[in-house]
Formats: sequence, structure tokens, C-alpha cells
Amino acid sequence: MAINLQYTQFITYDMLLIYVHKITPRVSYTFKQICKRILGLDIDFTSKIESFIAHDGPKFSYGKQPLGKELYFQSVELLFEHGFNEVDIQVTSWGEVSCFFPVKHPEAALPFDVFAASFYLLTRYEEYLPHVKDEMGRFIATESIAYIHDFLQEPVVDIWALSFKKILLEKYPDIQFLKKTFRMLPIVTVSQTFAYRKKGILRSIGGGVRDVLKLRLHEVTNRIKVVIGVKKDPYDTFDFIIDLQKKKKRTCAVLFGLGDYSNTEINISHSAPANREVIKHVSDYMDVGLKVSYDAITDLIQLKEEKKRIENIVNRQLEISLCSFYKIKLPEAYRNFVELEIKEDFSMAYPEHAGFRAGTCTPFMFYDLDYEVQTPLIIYSPCCNPLSFTTNKNESEIKKELLAYVSKIKKVDGVFIPFFSNGLFSELNNQQFWKSIFEFIWNLEDDTYN
Repeated sequence: MAINLQYTQFITYDMLLIYVHKITPRVSYTFKQICKRILGLDIDFTSKIESFIAHDGPKFSYGKQPLGKELYFQSVELLFEHGFNEVDIQVTSWGEVSCFFPVKHPEAALPFDVFAASFYLLTRYEEYLPHVKDEMGRFIATESIAYIHDFLQEPVVDIWALSFKKILLEKYPDIQFLKKTFRMLPIVTVSQTFAYRKKGILRSIGGGVRDVLKLRLHEVTNRIKVVIGVKKDPYDTFDFIIDLQKKKKRTCAVLFGLGDYSNTEINISHSAPANREVIKHVSDYMDVGLKVSYDAITDLIQLKEEKKRIENIVNRQLEISLCSFYKIKLPEAYRNFVELEIKEDFSMAYPEHAGFRAGTCTPFMFYDLDYEVQTPLIIYSPCCNPLSFTTNKNESEIKKELLAYVSKIKKVDGVFIPFFSNGLFSELNNQQFWKSIFEFIWNLEDDTYN
């Protein structure tokens, strides 16, 4: 899909030189994410004091002590360590935003190590440490420092980056940045292309019997009408999405689950002609990716098979992935994606809590803490999905909450990624308004919140 960050203009500007006593992979990764990808500023490093002093352009030092009277940011040890250890996190407030890793040097430009704090959140450092898992083996949102200290709903890494930018401009008012622009990227997941159609005789009979036993007579009638061809299958909501794309082109991805049938999930039969036809039809209008099955998340052989299935259907290389149930087992799952040359993943979210799992709304590269290396896998962090909204909220309340996230993300020129599913737009869904909400989000203009 190659959803590159968008910049409004290209201008020539001075390179920012950073002095650091040791240029580690962590230092390089973190500064490039903040300075280049978030702020659009070219950087270089030096560990030679002479080179730093001789540089006439914008510069600053990062370390335990300043070199002289230069712009200085005090460091903690995190970016100079290897592996992962228990870290003492003390969250405090700085203005209207939370922060951690406080520093105390009187010459420090910020009262905390913005780079170490960003690294901690972006790498999901806390998910490598011993933690409580839920019944599906997932890291729980309520175990995160962002939830515990009430900043999960804020893209703090991006907010910190803008504060850092302000400090740079105060010191170097002529320094110029590339302006990143706000993006909107809806995602639709598909676990089943059809509710009733093409299910086979035994599954159709079994489903019908269950509906009768549970007195769901309306569903029995609908099932019969779909099977005999007088009514469209309720999960076949793809023309609704495609029609929106025809009216207003927008980057959107539809992710299909093609794993084997299991006790955990049903998924789509990749060999059924009707299912293949739907996937190919959708791929003619928007990007198509893989919703990796629960079993394939940590099983490279199964992941290869699912990747092969979708590539054979759409006749192009798979680039986009999502772990079913947002189950990310770090670092194994992402290592498998890297090995199979999957380019972008959208799993960095919590299933039942809205917010920013990695503290950011800007895409970032996966950093493998075990190997201490930046990988080519780009991580996108969705901020909300239907499960993250309580069932007693009505359409107006959900729209208001979604708009609040759009407003926050627009302030930092990030990427707003809401999640939906084809079944959510179905008449079988008890909350019929989701179709309207998706259409509402689709038609928002990027300048609505200027």
C-alpha cells in the first residue's frame, strides 16, 4: 500500500547536527523517528567534539552533561543500554501533557528525556517485560503505563515532538521543517464474506437449526431467502464500501482472514470461487491485505500459507497485515512479517480500549529489542475500533468521540485510523448506525478541524 507520509512542500533547510558520546542503534532509531519522520528535519550525528563545535548550522548535544553553552538535552541511560530490564517509571505532568524519565540538570532544555520516553513507548518496551496476559495471551491495556497514568488517549510522542520543535525554533528561528499533513485511513476487516451464502448444505442446515432452537425466526427466514437467491447476503456489504470509494477516493484497506477453520475463528474459505470473486472485486478498487489468523501469528509455516493464498487471489505481493484479535506476540510475530517481506502492519491497538498503544499517531519502524536493530516493517497505530466503544453509546456519542480523536490527531498532523468490519454494516448487527458512522468518517474533509 505504501502509505507514505505526506508533506505540503519541499524546501531547502540546514541539517541539524546532534552530538552524542556514543551513536547506538537506539539513538539513531529514536532521533530519526522524531526529527525526520515526525518533524521532517534532516539530521546527522557526531561523537567528535571538534566537529560539533565547528558546525555553523543548528545543533544540540544529548548526554549526561552539556559540552558548553550549546542547546542541550539531558539523557537517561535507556538509549545506551542493550536488551531490556525493569525500568523505574515516574510519570509527572509537564504543562498539559504527561511525561516520564525526568532529568534535573539546570541547563537541560526539557525537564525529561523526550527521546528515551519516546523509545520506550514506540518499541513497546513494557511488553517485553514480565506482565499479566489475558485469556488469549495478549498484553492488557490496563497493564500499560499509558492507561495507568491516564495518557492512553493522547498521542504523547507527537505532542512531545512538537514541544521539541518549538525549542529548536526558539534557538534557531531560521530553521525550516517539511510540513507533514494529516491523513485519514479507514480499515475494514473481513472474517466472513457471507453470513449464509455459499456455506455448504451441512453448515446451512446446522445454522438454521440453531436459529430455530434460539427462536431467531427472522434469521431463519433471511437465511432461506439468501440461500435460494431472492435476497442479498447481509455480510455482503462490499458494494457499499466500493460505492463510497467511487464517489470520493480515499486510501482505504480491506483485510481478509484466510486462515484455516479452528475453534478460535471461522475465517474465509480461500478455495471457494464466490469468496475469491469478492476479494478480487474489492482489490480492483482499494488495497487488500491479510488478517493473519490467530494460529499463524506465531507460526511461520501457517503464515506463509495464508500469505500465498491471498497473493494467488489478487495476483500481487502482500504488503498489509493485521493480527487477528490484535494479538501481537513481540517480537516473534513481527519478525515473521519481516522475514516474509510484509511491509506494513496495523495491529498496534488494544481490542477494547481506544487510544494510542505506542503513544503515537505517526507510522514508525519496528525496532527489535532482542537484536537491537531497526527493521523495515512499518507499524501503524489505529486509535479506535467498534469494540473500544461501550455498547450503550448511541450514534451521536460515538461520532462525537471519533471527532475528538480526529481533532487530536490533526493537531499533530498524524494518521487517523479507525477500524470497522463488513459484518458491522450488516442488518444482523444490533447497532444499525455503524454504516452511517463509516459513511460520516469517509466523507470528512481533511481541513474540517483547521
